[in-house]
Amino acid sequence: MTSHIAPVELAKAYRLINHGPTVLVSASHGGVANVMAAAWACALDFAPPKVTVVLDKSTRTRALVEASGRFVLQVPTVRQLALTQAVGNTSLADDADKLRRCGVTLFQQDAEPTPLVAGCAAWLACRLVPEPHNQQAYDLFIGEVEAAWADTRVFANGHWRFEEAGPEWRSLHHVAGGHYYAIGAPLSAQDATSPPSPSA
Repeated sequence: MTSHIAPVELAKAYRLINHGPTVLVSASHGGVANVMAAAWACALDFAPPKVTVVLDKSTRTRALVEASGRFVLQVPTVRQLALTQAVGNTSLADDADKLRRCGVTLFQQDAEPTPLVAGCAAWLACRLVPEPHNQQAYDLFIGEVEAAWADTRVFANGHWRFEEAGPEWRSLHHVAGGHYYAIGAPLSAQDATSPPSPSA
């Protein structure tokens, strides 16, 4: 299952979510694990690398993050669309068998205690940076990235290779109401021509 997973240099870990994908957030504590979808996550800092994610007070995942002080952000792919939608709309509080019903397979990577979701394109293992005011007032959580991995079939040498991988590897971008876009074709500003100057 993990033969294509390689560590990502922490100085480049921000690139795993810098393109704005919907992420899956996993957390565990006291023998309970959960996974939820989150559309509001982003890179915050380079050194040490940090990320932010919004976790609503009603979610069980948030309670696990607060109890354990850890979480993993992972980048799901197009082939995980149904899984992503399901874990984002099913509560562990209502269904103790949520992860199985949603088709989630968890695995451990290296020494990371928090389980990772199999089949994703990238994973960022984070230590919670406690900011009680932000967490309570804005549901905003900060994590310091302590380890990162990516699937080498779509991310290698510090860069995404969506154009070289199959379309099933593209990341998901949630808009609203279960409507997503997959990331599109690459564009390079270096190859773009300058717009014409306005005439006098």
